[in-house]
Amino acid sequence: MLVGVPKEIKNQESRVGLTPASVKELVLRGHQVLVQKNAGAAIGLSDAMYEGAGATIVEAASEIFARAEMIVKVKEPQPEECAMLRKDQILYTYLHLAPDPEQTKALVESGAVCIAYETITGANGGLPLLAPMSEVAGRMSIQAGAAHLEKSKGGMGLLLGGVPGVAPGHIAIIGAGVVGTNALQMAVGIGARVTILDKNIDRLRQLDLIYGNRISTMYSNAHSIEEAVLDADLVIGGVLVPGAAAPKLVTKEMIARMKPGAVVVDVAIDQGGCFETSHATTHEKPTYVVDGVIHYCVANMPGAVARTSTFALNNATIGHALALADKGWQKALKANPHLKNGLNVCLGHVTYEAVAHGLGYTYVDADSLLG
Repeated sequence: MLVGVPKEIKNQESRVGLTPASVKELVLRGHQVLVQKNAGAAIGLSDAMYEGAGATIVEAASEIFARAEMIVKVKEPQPEECAMLRKDQILYTYLHLAPDPEQTKALVESGAVCIAYETITGANGGLPLLAPMSEVAGRMSIQAGAAHLEKSKGGMGLLLGGVPGVAPGHIAIIGAGVVGTNALQMAVGIGARVTILDKNIDRLRQLDLIYGNRISTMYSNAHSIEEAVLDADLVIGGVLVPGAAAPKLVTKEMIARMKPGAVVVDVAIDQGGCFETSHATTHEKPTYVVDGVIHYCVANMPGAVARTSTFALNNATIGHALALADKGWQKALKANPHLKNGLNVCLGHVTYEAVAHGLGYTYVDADSLLG
């Protein structure tokens, strides 16, 4: 198969779909790989490294989209990239379609076979291709929140860990999945007072066993969320409904009653966000203020640590990339129900139920398109 890796063009996005090591894996299996010039240069992955792994460097993204049978990216395709996709071409990347009707429409019209990292499932449950970026974003959320609590960034001027004789700050983490658990690790590490909320009692039990009296666990409902949010100096939103828009768990009214200079970090923003007051921001201008509360809602948080993120992501994505290249998309999806769960849009149809229902498309079962 001819595999293409274009340079990411989303604002402040330096990650790259394949590392030289991943390229080498594909080349060793007899596949050809085209990589756009300087696709990985910003994170120290030079064109020479890609050529050494067996890739061919090409100048323009248009050539990659025109020639490649499978496009491997990181972020969802931008409008100009969607326009270059063609029928039967495989697109393998993060899509996050539920809150994005424009992108969904463009992908449906392209006729491409669009496989989303974030809805591919794992043999043991979970979302293994989303997990590495959720780990990065969860850890970064505390770092970002701590920085924006500083007075120079508009915050209340609070050190989350406190000092002897001064109480630490309070962090409320909504959601105890991969994002929440990684945020929790960092929050406990810096010495903050931490409350974590989730609906899964077994998960809260596990965290209680690990962290003991260093954290407070609360069952998540409207009352407990309000209580935690109003007392918190930093709130992390880390909830996920796989493939669907994130639920709005923190209302405008709660935000209005938070402490002035408090910070909220909405890690769920890729799926629409879990605060009513959230809208996507960029690394260039990461925050805005609503009712005195600083909102950090960067839609590609792991892009800020693009080198770490690229290697972590490739560890999770290369296995399925090899299967798609070796077998073609129909055979690969037939052989692996977990990979099949990643199929969101195919040959002009929406094949992921939550996206179809959320955006008003007729849901078409993936099996009906596998021949």
